[in-house]
Amino acid sequence: MKLILERIFDLQENNTNIKQEFLAGFTTFITMAYIIFVNPQMMSASGMDHGASFVGTCIAAALACFVMGFYSNWPVALAPGMGLNAFFTYTVVGEMGYSWEVALGAVFLAGILFVIMSVTPLRRWMLDSIPLNLRIAMGSGVGLFIGFIGLKSGGIIVANEATFVSLGNFLQIETFLSAFGFLLISVLATRKISGAIIIGVLIVTLLGLLLNIVEYQGLVSYPPSVAPIFLKLDILGALDLAMISVIISFLFVNLFDTAGTLLGVAHRAKLVDQNGNIKNFDKALKADSTSSVAGSFFGCAPVTSYVESSAGVEAGGRTGLTAVVVGFLFLVAIFFSPLAAIVPAYATAGALLYVAILMLSGMEKLDWSDTTELLPALIMVIMIPLTFSIANGIALGFISYVVMKLFVGDVKKISSGAWFLAIIFMAKFVFLP
Repeated sequence: MKLILERIFDLQENNTNIKQEFLAGFTTFITMAYIIFVNPQMMSASGMDHGASFVGTCIAAALACFVMGFYSNWPVALAPGMGLNAFFTYTVVGEMGYSWEVALGAVFLAGILFVIMSVTPLRRWMLDSIPLNLRIAMGSGVGLFIGFIGLKSGGIIVANEATFVSLGNFLQIETFLSAFGFLLISVLATRKISGAIIIGVLIVTLLGLLLNIVEYQGLVSYPPSVAPIFLKLDILGALDLAMISVIISFLFVNLFDTAGTLLGVAHRAKLVDQNGNIKNFDKALKADSTSSVAGSFFGCAPVTSYVESSAGVEAGGRTGLTAVVVGFLFLVAIFFSPLAAIVPAYATAGALLYVAILMLSGMEKLDWSDTTELLPALIMVIMIPLTFSIANGIALGFISYVVMKLFVGDVKKISSGAWFLAIIFMAKFVFLP
């Protein structure tokens, strides 16, 4: 067995060993295991069966990790993307009124486009033609979107007829526990404790049990059936003009998030040679894009590479064996569905808030010296949460970018990709308001 693993993953060549890779895989899993609680909650809010969504999340993540590990030999773990699952539920299904089956069809189509871009020069053209500030703004805006949902689900902010939103009541135990969970996760993460997010979620759930506001339903059981959501995507229903902006949003948020994560992990894992070439980068992108397509079959929003993989890399992960270990642990997690079922929304609210703040860290890389580059990015960041739509926020960012460049006489700096997206989004607002 040892020789087989050595041959598959080139362990000696990458200065690692089986024990080190297993430890790295376990570390990565612990840091991202919160997704098995958060994703089913979000997807079930769209009408999906919670138990089926839990199993679908674990299976989709496991398959994606196996593909990344065996095909590209990268220590990167994947799972349904945070932010895009919220966009799926609260915007596409909740606000736009589409069924979750049609929304899954849009995820599938975006995944197919991502695969096409991964195997053609389109990927390089698109990555190079989108202004850096707007790329950064997408991630930060999605972060604020996640944070807003966390504040809402935790009761920290509530609806107010006069001011739209106002502060919640911290004398309510659920609201207090939401805020406590966020602070607990923040303290644990600051003290460099692995698995800070999952520890925070479980401690708040335990407190809920002790306070008798959560009903214990067991810890381990036979997995629920995935049948209620398996292969239920409605591709024909997603072939609707009004869904173009949704598909584009799924595609580009996933594309730029994936590219940024893979590049970051590649440098940490020393997969970049002296000439700047990244080992198996194209294979890693293909693994990620095909995982998004496969994830839609199991009722998931786009599956993407997780930046939490860097924790495993810091623990010594250097090969795809790390990702395979994570995939195996996701499969084991399927048998803990009762635990996932009892985790309340206020227990995951703190996790959403903490992840949101992490996603805002990219704003320090914005170019603050050029107003025509900065303002469109800030418009995008602000409008994604305030319109409660990633698609609308991205659209307003690109339109304002082209308009500002056009009227200040800086037309030459508008790339073909920016022109293309701005025209698409403008047509959407004009003809499909």
